Amino acid sequence: MKFQTRYLLYIGAVHAVLIGLTFQLLKEDKPYFIASELLILLSMYIAVRLYQSFRQPAAFIASGIEAIRDKDFTVKFVATGNEEVDGLINVYNLMIDQLRQERTRQAEQQFFLDKLIEAAPIALLTFDFDERVSAANPKARQLLNLPDIELIGKPLSAIGHPLLTYLTDLPADQPQTIKLTGVETYRAMRGQFIDRGFRRQFLFIEELTAEIIETEKKAFGKVIRMMAHEVNNSIGAINSILHIAEPDVPDPDVRKAVRVAIERNDRLNQFMRRFADVVRLPVPNPVLSNVPELLRDVLQLMQPQASARGISLTLSLPDIPVSKSLDVAQLEQVLVNVVKNALEACQPGQSVEMVLTNRDLLIRDNGQPISDEVATNLFNPFFSTKTTGQGIGLTLTREILLNHGFAFSLRTQPDGWTVFRIKWNTDLAD
Repeated sequence: MKFQTRYLLYIGAVHAVLIGLTFQLLKEDKPYFIASELLILLSMYIAVRLYQSFRQPAAFIASGIEAIRDKDFTVKFVATGNEEVDGLINVYNLMIDQLRQERTRQAEQQFFLDKLIEAAPIALLTFDFDERVSAANPKARQLLNLPDIELIGKPLSAIGHPLLTYLTDLPADQPQTIKLTGVETYRAMRGQFIDRGFRRQFLFIEELTAEIIETEKKAFGKVIRMMAHEVNNSIGAINSILHIAEPDVPDPDVRKAVRVAIERNDRLNQFMRRFADVVRLPVPNPVLSNVPELLRDVLQLMQPQASARGISLTLSLPDIPVSKSLDVAQLEQVLVNVVKNALEACQPGQSVEMVLTNRDLLIRDNGQPISDEVATNLFNPFFSTKTTGQGIGLTLTREILLNHGFAFSLRTQPDGWTVFRIKWNTDLAD
Protein backbone atom coordinates (compact mmCIF):
# COMPACT_ATOMS: atom_id res chain seq x y z
CA MET A 1 0.00 0.00 0.00
CA LYS A 2 1.31 3.45 -0.94
CA PHE A 3 2.31 6.01 1.65
CA GLN A 4 -0.37 8.45 0.44
CA THR A 5 -3.12 5.85 0.89
CA ARG A 6 -1.93 4.91 4.38
CA TYR A 7 -1.78 8.57 5.34
CA LEU A 8 -5.33 9.27 4.13
CA LEU A 9 -6.68 6.15 5.89
CA TYR A 10 -4.95 7.19 9.09
CA ILE A 11 -6.31 10.76 8.99
CA GLY A 12 -9.80 9.51 8.15
CA ALA A 13 -9.74 6.98 11.01
CA VAL A 14 -8.49 9.52 13.57
CA HIS A 15 -11.13 12.09 12.66
CA ALA A 16 -13.87 9.44 12.58
CA VAL A 17 -12.94 8.48 16.16
CA LEU A 18 -12.89 12.15 17.18
CA ILE A 19 -16.31 12.70 15.64
CA GLY A 20 -17.66 9.65 17.48
CA LEU A 21 -16.20 10.71 20.86
CA THR A 22 -17.43 14.27 20.43
CA PHE A 23 -20.90 13.02 19.67
CA GLN A 24 -20.93 10.82 22.80
CA LEU A 25 -19.50 13.44 25.18
CA LEU A 26 -21.09 16.64 23.93
CA LYS A 27 -24.44 15.59 22.46
CA GLU A 28 -26.30 17.24 25.41
CA ASP A 29 -24.34 20.51 25.05
CA LYS A 30 -25.11 21.58 21.52
CA PRO A 31 -22.93 24.74 21.40
CA TYR A 32 -19.85 22.80 22.43
CA PHE A 33 -20.86 19.95 20.15
CA ILE A 34 -21.17 22.24 17.14
CA ALA A 35 -17.91 24.00 18.01
CA SER A 36 -16.13 20.66 18.34
CA GLU A 37 -17.49 19.47 15.01
CA LEU A 38 -16.29 22.66 13.35
CA LEU A 39 -12.84 22.18 14.88
CA ILE A 40 -12.76 18.61 13.61
CA LEU A 41 -13.75 19.77 10.11
CA LEU A 42 -11.03 22.44 10.27
CA SER A 43 -8.54 19.78 11.37
CA MET A 44 -9.56 17.60 8.43
CA TYR A 45 -9.13 20.54 6.04
CA ILE A 46 -5.66 21.28 7.47
CA ALA A 47 -4.74 17.59 7.18
CA VAL A 48 -5.80 17.53 3.53
CA ARG A 49 -3.83 20.70 2.82
CA LEU A 50 -0.79 19.22 4.53
CA TYR A 51 -1.25 16.08 2.47
CA GLN A 52 -1.35 18.16 -0.71
CA SER A 53 1.80 19.99 0.37
CA PHE A 54 3.56 16.70 0.99
CA ARG A 55 2.21 15.26 -2.25
CA GLN A 56 3.39 18.13 -4.47
CA PRO A 57 7.15 17.35 -4.33
CA ALA A 58 6.40 13.68 -4.90
CA ALA A 59 4.31 14.58 -7.96
CA PHE A 60 7.15 16.70 -9.32
CA ILE A 61 9.61 13.89 -8.70
CA ALA A 62 7.35 11.33 -10.40
CA SER A 63 6.88 13.59 -13.44
CA GLY A 64 10.64 14.19 -13.63
CA ILE A 65 11.43 10.49 -13.37
CA GLU A 66 8.91 9.72 -16.12
CA ALA A 67 10.47 12.38 -18.38
CA ILE A 68 13.97 11.01 -17.76
CA ARG A 69 12.75 7.46 -18.39
CA ASP A 70 11.34 8.61 -21.73
CA LYS A 71 14.64 10.45 -22.46
CA ASP A 72 12.72 13.71 -22.76
CA PHE A 73 15.12 16.35 -21.47
CA THR A 74 12.94 19.27 -22.55
CA VAL A 75 10.51 19.01 -19.60
CA LYS A 76 11.10 21.74 -16.98
CA PHE A 77 8.97 22.96 -14.03
CA VAL A 78 8.06 26.52 -13.04
CA ALA A 79 8.27 27.91 -9.50
CA THR A 80 5.20 27.44 -7.27
CA GLY A 81 5.96 29.96 -4.53
CA ASN A 82 6.60 27.19 -2.04
CA GLU A 83 10.18 27.58 -0.83
CA GLU A 84 10.83 23.88 -0.31
CA VAL A 85 9.16 22.83 -3.56
CA ASP A 86 10.88 25.63 -5.52
CA GLY A 87 14.25 24.44 -4.19
CA LEU A 88 13.50 20.96 -5.50
CA ILE A 89 12.34 22.39 -8.84
CA ASN A 90 15.54 24.45 -9.22
CA VAL A 91 17.70 21.37 -8.59
CA TYR A 92 15.68 19.32 -11.10
CA ASN A 93 15.77 22.04 -13.76
CA LEU A 94 19.54 22.42 -13.35
CA MET A 95 20.02 18.64 -13.63
CA ILE A 96 17.83 18.50 -16.76
CA ASP A 97 19.82 21.34 -18.38
CA GLN A 98 23.08 19.52 -17.70
CA LEU A 99 21.69 16.20 -18.99
CA ARG A 100 20.36 17.88 -22.13
CA GLN A 101 23.71 19.57 -22.80
CA GLU A 102 25.61 16.34 -22.18
CA ARG A 103 23.26 14.39 -24.40
CA THR A 104 23.57 16.98 -27.18
CA ARG A 105 27.36 16.95 -26.86
CA GLN A 106 27.47 13.16 -27.01
CA ALA A 107 25.15 13.08 -30.03
CA GLU A 108 27.32 15.63 -31.84
CA GLN A 109 30.49 13.70 -30.99
CA GLN A 110 28.91 10.41 -32.09
CA PHE A 111 27.75 11.99 -35.35
CA PHE A 112 31.25 13.36 -35.98
CA LEU A 113 32.83 10.00 -35.13
CA ASP A 114 30.43 8.13 -37.44
CA LYS A 115 31.19 10.51 -40.31
CA LEU A 116 34.93 10.27 -39.62
CA ILE A 117 34.84 6.46 -39.64
CA GLU A 118 32.71 6.42 -42.79
CA ALA A 119 35.09 8.74 -44.66
CA ALA A 120 38.31 7.21 -43.28
CA PRO A 121 40.75 5.96 -45.95
CA ILE A 122 41.67 3.09 -43.61
CA ALA A 123 39.55 -0.03 -43.24
CA LEU A 124 37.98 -0.39 -39.78
CA LEU A 125 36.28 -3.45 -38.30
CA THR A 126 34.55 -3.24 -34.91
CA PHE A 127 33.92 -6.35 -32.80
CA ASP A 128 31.24 -7.15 -30.23
CA PHE A 129 31.94 -8.59 -26.78
CA ASP A 130 32.26 -12.10 -28.28
CA GLU A 131 34.89 -10.91 -30.82
CA ARG A 132 32.51 -11.15 -33.76
CA VAL A 133 32.48 -8.42 -36.39
CA SER A 134 29.71 -5.97 -35.47
CA ALA A 135 30.42 -3.14 -37.95
CA ALA A 136 32.59 -2.34 -40.96
CA ASN A 137 33.18 1.04 -42.58
CA PRO A 138 32.90 1.52 -46.39
CA LYS A 139 36.67 1.21 -46.87
CA ALA A 140 36.63 -2.19 -45.12
CA ARG A 141 33.79 -3.40 -47.34
CA GLN A 142 35.69 -2.22 -50.41
CA LEU A 143 38.97 -3.77 -49.28
CA LEU A 144 37.53 -7.14 -48.28
CA ASN A 145 34.99 -7.18 -51.14
CA LEU A 146 32.50 -9.14 -49.05
CA PRO A 147 28.75 -8.62 -48.51
CA ASP A 148 27.51 -7.94 -44.98
CA ILE A 149 25.95 -11.39 -44.74
CA GLU A 150 29.43 -12.95 -45.01
CA LEU A 151 31.08 -10.43 -42.70
CA ILE A 152 28.84 -9.10 -39.92
CA GLY A 153 28.26 -11.34 -36.91
CA LYS A 154 31.19 -13.68 -37.63
CA PRO A 155 34.63 -14.07 -36.01
CA LEU A 156 37.63 -13.48 -38.26
CA SER A 157 38.46 -17.17 -38.39
CA ALA A 158 35.03 -17.97 -39.89
CA ILE A 159 35.04 -15.35 -42.65
CA GLY A 160 37.55 -17.12 -44.89
CA HIS A 161 39.23 -14.07 -46.39
CA PRO A 162 43.01 -14.60 -46.96
CA LEU A 163 43.94 -11.32 -45.30
CA LEU A 164 41.74 -11.86 -42.24
CA THR A 165 43.23 -15.32 -41.80
CA TYR A 166 46.59 -13.65 -41.09
CA LEU A 167 44.96 -11.25 -38.61
CA THR A 168 43.06 -13.78 -36.50
CA ASP A 169 45.75 -13.97 -33.79
CA LEU A 170 47.07 -10.42 -34.17
CA PRO A 171 48.12 -9.16 -30.68
CA ALA A 172 46.59 -5.94 -29.39
CA ASP A 173 48.36 -2.58 -29.82
CA GLN A 174 51.17 -4.09 -31.92
CA PRO A 175 51.07 -2.85 -35.54
CA GLN A 176 52.22 -5.46 -38.05
CA THR A 177 52.88 -5.45 -41.80
CA ILE A 178 51.38 -8.35 -43.74
CA LYS A 179 52.32 -9.26 -47.29
CA LEU A 180 50.17 -11.76 -49.15
CA THR A 181 51.33 -14.03 -51.96
CA GLY A 182 51.18 -11.36 -54.59
CA VAL A 183 51.91 -7.67 -54.33
CA GLU A 184 49.27 -6.84 -51.70
CA THR A 185 50.85 -5.34 -48.60
CA TYR A 186 48.92 -4.18 -45.53
CA ARG A 187 49.57 -2.68 -42.12
CA ALA A 188 47.17 -3.84 -39.42
CA MET A 189 46.64 -3.01 -35.76
CA ARG A 190 44.17 -4.38 -33.23
CA GLY A 191 43.04 -1.92 -30.54
CA GLN A 192 40.66 -1.88 -27.58
CA PHE A 193 38.05 0.48 -26.12
CA ILE A 194 35.64 0.40 -23.18
CA ASP A 195 31.92 -0.01 -23.85
CA ARG A 196 29.54 -0.09 -20.87
CA GLY A 197 32.38 -1.11 -18.61
CA PHE A 198 33.64 -3.99 -20.78
CA ARG A 199 36.45 -4.22 -23.32
CA ARG A 200 35.69 -4.36 -27.01
CA GLN A 201 38.15 -4.57 -29.88
CA PHE A 202 38.56 -2.92 -33.24
CA LEU A 203 40.88 -3.61 -36.18
CA PHE A 204 42.57 -1.07 -38.44
CA ILE A 205 43.77 -2.26 -41.87
CA GLU A 206 45.76 0.11 -44.06
CA GLU A 207 46.61 -0.87 -47.62
CA LEU A 208 50.23 -0.05 -48.47
CA THR A 209 50.44 -1.72 -51.88
CA ALA A 210 50.25 1.39 -54.07
CA GLU A 211 52.55 3.38 -51.78
CA ILE A 212 55.22 0.65 -51.67
CA ILE A 213 55.08 0.03 -55.42
CA GLU A 214 55.41 3.73 -56.16
CA THR A 215 58.39 4.01 -53.79
CA GLU A 216 60.02 0.95 -55.38
CA LYS A 217 59.50 2.30 -58.89
CA LYS A 218 61.08 5.62 -58.01
CA ALA A 219 64.04 3.91 -56.35
CA PHE A 220 64.87 1.29 -58.98
CA GLY A 221 63.94 3.67 -61.79
CA LYS A 222 66.56 6.15 -60.67
CA VAL A 223 69.20 3.42 -60.32
CA ILE A 224 68.38 1.90 -63.72
CA ARG A 225 68.47 5.23 -65.52
CA MET A 226 71.82 6.06 -63.94
CA MET A 227 73.26 2.63 -64.79
CA ALA A 228 71.87 2.67 -68.35
CA HIS A 229 73.29 6.14 -68.96
CA GLU A 230 76.77 5.21 -67.81
CA VAL A 231 76.83 1.78 -69.49
CA ASN A 232 75.40 2.96 -72.80
CA ASN A 233 77.77 5.91 -73.01
CA SER A 234 80.76 3.70 -72.31
CA ILE A 235 79.65 0.88 -74.60
CA GLY A 236 78.86 3.27 -77.44
CA ALA A 237 82.30 4.84 -77.31
CA ILE A 238 84.12 1.51 -76.89
CA ASN A 239 82.23 -0.24 -79.70
CA SER A 240 82.83 2.69 -82.00
CA ILE A 241 86.58 2.39 -81.45
CA LEU A 242 86.47 -1.42 -81.79
CA HIS A 243 84.49 -1.28 -85.04
CA ILE A 244 87.04 1.13 -86.52
CA ALA A 245 90.01 -0.89 -85.32
CA GLU A 246 88.68 -4.37 -86.17
CA PRO A 247 89.46 -4.39 -89.95
CA ASP A 248 93.02 -3.18 -89.34
CA VAL A 249 93.96 -5.83 -86.82
CA PRO A 250 96.42 -8.22 -88.60
CA ASP A 251 96.36 -11.04 -86.09
CA PRO A 252 93.28 -13.27 -86.65
CA ASP A 253 93.13 -14.28 -82.99
CA VAL A 254 93.19 -10.66 -81.87
CA ARG A 255 90.58 -9.78 -84.51
CA LYS A 256 88.40 -12.60 -83.16
CA ALA A 257 88.89 -11.27 -79.63
CA VAL A 258 87.82 -7.81 -80.82
CA ARG A 259 84.68 -9.35 -82.36
CA VAL A 260 83.93 -11.18 -79.10
CA ALA A 261 84.33 -7.91 -77.20
CA ILE A 262 81.93 -6.12 -79.58
CA GLU A 263 79.32 -8.87 -79.24
CA ARG A 264 79.71 -8.90 -75.47
CA ASN A 265 79.18 -5.13 -75.37
CA ASP A 266 76.05 -5.52 -77.50
CA ARG A 267 74.69 -8.15 -75.09
CA LEU A 268 75.47 -5.90 -72.15
CA ASN A 269 73.67 -3.06 -73.91
CA GLN A 270 70.67 -5.31 -74.51
CA PHE A 271 70.83 -6.45 -70.90
CA MET A 272 70.59 -2.84 -69.68
CA ARG A 273 67.84 -2.09 -72.19
CA ARG A 274 65.70 -4.82 -70.63
CA PHE A 275 66.05 -3.15 -67.25
CA ALA A 276 65.21 0.23 -68.77
CA ASP A 277 62.09 -1.25 -70.38
CA VAL A 278 60.60 -1.76 -66.92
CA VAL A 279 60.98 1.95 -66.18
CA ARG A 280 59.86 3.11 -69.62
CA LEU A 281 56.85 0.79 -69.80
CA PRO A 282 54.21 2.73 -71.76
CA VAL A 283 50.70 3.30 -70.47
CA PRO A 284 48.46 0.50 -71.80
CA ASN A 285 46.22 1.25 -74.74
CA PRO A 286 43.24 -1.00 -73.95
CA VAL A 287 40.81 -2.05 -76.63
CA LEU A 288 38.03 -4.62 -76.50
CA SER A 289 39.81 -7.86 -77.39
CA ASN A 290 38.96 -11.50 -77.96
CA VAL A 291 40.72 -13.23 -75.04
CA PRO A 292 40.41 -16.82 -76.37
CA GLU A 293 42.11 -15.75 -79.61
CA LEU A 294 44.95 -14.18 -77.61
CA LEU A 295 45.36 -17.40 -75.61
CA ARG A 296 45.41 -19.52 -78.77
CA ASP A 297 48.24 -17.34 -80.12
CA VAL A 298 50.20 -17.78 -76.88
CA LEU A 299 49.56 -21.54 -76.97
CA GLN A 300 50.85 -21.77 -80.52
CA LEU A 301 53.90 -19.66 -79.66
CA MET A 302 54.86 -21.66 -76.55
CA GLN A 303 53.88 -25.15 -77.75
CA PRO A 304 57.29 -25.89 -79.37
CA GLN A 305 59.08 -25.13 -76.07
CA ALA A 306 56.66 -27.35 -74.15
CA SER A 307 57.07 -30.21 -76.64
CA ALA A 308 60.86 -29.93 -76.55
CA ARG A 309 60.74 -30.31 -72.76
CA GLY A 310 58.24 -33.18 -72.83
CA ILE A 311 55.62 -31.11 -71.02
CA SER A 312 51.90 -31.04 -71.78
CA LEU A 313 50.62 -27.51 -72.52
CA THR A 314 46.81 -27.28 -72.83
CA LEU A 315 44.15 -24.59 -73.12
CA SER A 316 40.62 -24.77 -71.68
CA LEU A 317 38.06 -22.22 -72.93
CA PRO A 318 34.48 -21.51 -71.81
CA ASP A 319 31.47 -22.08 -74.04
CA ILE A 320 30.67 -18.36 -74.09
CA PRO A 321 32.72 -15.59 -75.76
CA VAL A 322 35.06 -13.69 -73.44
CA SER A 323 36.02 -10.16 -74.45
CA LYS A 324 37.98 -7.78 -72.22
CA SER A 325 39.37 -4.31 -72.59
CA LEU A 326 43.16 -4.72 -72.60
CA ASP A 327 46.41 -3.92 -74.38
CA VAL A 328 46.97 -7.08 -76.43
CA ALA A 329 50.71 -6.62 -76.91
CA GLN A 330 51.37 -6.02 -73.21
CA LEU A 331 49.13 -8.82 -71.98
CA GLU A 332 50.69 -11.21 -74.49
CA GLN A 333 54.06 -10.39 -72.94
CA VAL A 334 52.61 -11.20 -69.51
CA LEU A 335 51.23 -14.55 -70.66
CA VAL A 336 54.47 -15.51 -72.39
CA ASN A 337 56.45 -14.73 -69.21
CA VAL A 338 54.06 -16.68 -66.97
CA VAL A 339 53.84 -19.74 -69.26
CA LYS A 340 57.63 -19.74 -69.70
CA ASN A 341 58.12 -19.73 -65.92
CA ALA A 342 55.58 -22.54 -65.53
CA LEU A 343 57.37 -24.64 -68.16
CA GLU A 344 60.72 -24.09 -66.48
CA ALA A 345 59.24 -25.27 -63.15
CA CYS A 346 58.09 -28.58 -64.68
CA GLN A 347 59.82 -31.87 -65.45
CA PRO A 348 59.09 -34.08 -68.46
CA GLY A 349 55.68 -35.67 -68.10
CA GLN A 350 54.19 -32.83 -66.07
CA SER A 351 51.54 -30.37 -67.23
CA VAL A 352 50.86 -26.66 -67.72
CA GLU A 353 47.23 -25.63 -68.15
CA MET A 354 45.65 -22.36 -69.22
CA VAL A 355 42.05 -22.15 -67.98
CA LEU A 356 39.85 -19.20 -68.98
CA THR A 357 36.51 -18.19 -67.42
CA ASN A 358 34.52 -15.00 -67.53
CA ARG A 359 35.83 -14.21 -64.05
CA ASP A 360 39.52 -14.97 -64.38
CA LEU A 361 42.39 -16.66 -66.17
CA LEU A 362 44.38 -19.43 -64.48
CA ILE A 363 47.81 -20.62 -65.59
CA ARG A 364 48.53 -23.68 -63.48
CA ASP A 365 51.25 -26.31 -63.35
CA ASN A 366 52.08 -29.34 -61.23
CA GLY A 367 55.81 -28.69 -61.26
CA GLN A 368 58.13 -27.45 -58.53
CA PRO A 369 56.03 -25.84 -55.77
CA ILE A 370 56.73 -22.32 -54.48
CA SER A 371 57.71 -22.05 -50.82
CA ASP A 372 56.03 -19.47 -48.58
CA GLU A 373 59.30 -17.58 -48.20
CA VAL A 374 59.79 -17.31 -51.97
CA ALA A 375 56.09 -16.50 -52.57
CA THR A 376 56.28 -13.29 -50.52
CA ASN A 377 59.22 -12.00 -52.64
CA LEU A 378 58.29 -13.17 -56.14
CA PHE A 379 57.06 -9.79 -57.36
CA ASN A 380 59.82 -7.77 -55.71
CA PRO A 381 61.98 -5.96 -58.29
CA PHE A 382 64.98 -8.04 -59.46
CA PHE A 383 64.16 -11.02 -57.21
CA SER A 384 64.81 -14.36 -58.92
CA THR A 385 65.24 -17.97 -57.83
CA LYS A 386 67.22 -18.79 -60.99
CA THR A 387 70.98 -18.63 -60.91
CA THR A 388 71.03 -16.71 -64.20
CA GLY A 389 67.76 -14.86 -63.62
CA GLN A 390 67.52 -11.07 -63.58
CA GLY A 391 64.18 -10.78 -61.78
CA ILE A 392 62.71 -8.71 -64.61
CA GLY A 393 59.97 -11.00 -65.95
CA LEU A 394 57.65 -10.93 -62.94
CA THR A 395 58.46 -7.26 -62.27
CA LEU A 396 57.35 -6.41 -65.80
CA THR A 397 54.32 -8.67 -65.37
CA ARG A 398 53.40 -6.89 -62.15
CA GLU A 399 53.62 -3.45 -63.74
CA ILE A 400 51.51 -4.42 -66.77
CA LEU A 401 48.75 -6.03 -64.71
CA LEU A 402 48.66 -3.17 -62.21
CA ASN A 403 48.43 -0.65 -65.04
CA HIS A 404 45.47 -2.62 -66.41
CA GLY A 405 43.79 -2.70 -62.99
CA PHE A 406 43.73 -6.51 -62.90
CA ALA A 407 44.12 -8.29 -59.58
CA PHE A 408 46.55 -11.21 -59.62
CA SER A 409 48.23 -13.75 -57.38
CA LEU A 410 50.75 -16.58 -57.58
CA ARG A 411 50.72 -19.38 -55.04
CA THR A 412 51.05 -23.13 -54.68
CA GLN A 413 47.78 -24.67 -53.53
CA PRO A 414 47.44 -27.51 -51.01
CA ASP A 415 46.89 -29.98 -53.87
CA GLY A 416 50.41 -29.21 -55.19
CA TRP A 417 49.38 -27.20 -58.24
CA THR A 418 50.94 -23.75 -58.59
CA VAL A 419 48.41 -21.23 -59.91
CA PHE A 420 48.99 -17.80 -61.44
CA ARG A 421 45.60 -16.13 -61.38
CA ILE A 422 44.61 -12.99 -63.30
CA LYS A 423 41.25 -11.76 -62.12
CA TRP A 424 39.26 -9.91 -64.77
CA ASN A 425 36.30 -8.84 -62.65
CA THR A 426 37.80 -7.27 -59.54
CA ASP A 427 34.31 -6.33 -58.30
CA LEU A 428 33.45 -10.00 -57.74
CA ALA A 429 34.31 -11.76 -54.51
CA ASP A 430 36.69 -14.70 -54.48
